[in-house]
Amino acid sequence: MRKQIVFLTSLLLTFTVLAACQQDKSKRPSPPAQAQCSFSDGKTITVDYSSPRMKGRKIYGGLVPYDKVDRTGANEATTFVPTADVTVGGKSVPAGNYTIFTIPNPDKWTLIINRKTGEWGIPYKYEADELMRVDMKVSPTSSPVENFTIAFDQKGNACSMRISWENTQASVDIGEKK
Repeated sequence: MRKQIVFLTSLLLTFTVLAACQQDKSKRPSPPAQAQCSFSDGKTITVDYSSPRMKGRKIYGGLVPYDKVDRTGANEATTFVPTADVTVGGKSVPAGNYTIFTIPNPDKWTLIINRKTGEWGIPYKYEADELMRVDMKVSPTSSPVENFTIAFDQKGNACSMRISWENTQASVDIGEKK
């Protein structure tokens, strides 16, 4: 009888853990979101991230400290998947699967493209896996942005990746290498 109770308890615990792992990510406080840039030859850049909400909080220089690596979203690390070789801020990035992080500052941000994938967003301990760091342009938004947003602005056969939240926008130009 005792062995049956231990077995049933173990089985119940296993099912509970599996159910928690299979949770509906759309019900999270920071739901999943996606941004995509499409080039004229059909190749793409896809960014998958979780979108936290401002909820009246001070974001940059508050919740997200200046001069520290940020997960650039919430939950799992934000993915960056170009299906073509690209240049990001003038630096080469081969087609592949990456994660992105940022270092926000009031007047300049740094974008980090990292080879390590599948990790939780922070703490950041992946310096050895970095492909590159590049500067991003920073500007104020025209009005407050409640939902953390990553978007692409198409510019011919290139695009600009834009990160917006609170009253700040950071961007970097991305082009397909030919």
